[in-house]
Amino acid sequence: MSRSLDEKSILAPIGRPREFDTSMAIDKAMLLFWRKGYEGTSISDLTEALGVTRPSLYAAFGNKEQLFRTVLDRYDEGTAEFLSGSLDLPTAREVAEGLLRGAANFHDNPANPPGCLMVHGALVGSDETDPLRQETRNRRARLREAIRKRLERALAEGDLPERIDPEALARYIVAVMRGMAVEAASGTRGRDLHQIVDMAMRVWPESKRRARRR
Repeated sequence: MSRSLDEKSILAPIGRPREFDTSMAIDKAMLLFWRKGYEGTSISDLTEALGVTRPSLYAAFGNKEQLFRTVLDRYDEGTAEFLSGSLDLPTAREVAEGLLRGAANFHDNPANPPGCLMVHGALVGSDETDPLRQETRNRRARLREAIRKRLERALAEGDLPERIDPEALARYIVAVMRGMAVEAASGTRGRDLHQIVDMAMRVWPESKRRARRR
């Protein structure tokens, strides 16, 4: 994926060799935060995993909190394809199933640590990490809002029954996605995750358009 900022340049001042590839360092930090959470990851953990000194780490990312925010951006990039692609599908049912199947496949990817960085990274912690917990809440809220708007469109198009509340249905979808993340963190994979999706789709509200075709 192309980036508007040359991330490597911040570590390559004139006359001095570059210590490490910043993009690769972000990926390594993301995996570390993903596995250990924000508070469970120390600066020493980061410098060891990235293979850099503390001064180099601070010069590149400012501090641990700023690095974590950068990592959240990278994590969002990794999930953006299945999230945005699902929201563009033609029916509300396809949107919901695309989101849930995409989440199941994401958690089943052996290249990814178990669970969800947003859930594991900063939901629990001290008062010092409260801004980061708020940041993850804000990001989850933005996803829920995007789903709600898509479901409102579906309701207006007659693709959902009039009794359906798009806000409540969006919360349901997000709750199932987060539930799968918790299950994945506990070791649930593959077929079992997709069975959760199967069950969720069995109770999906029948659209008026689908009902007329019968």
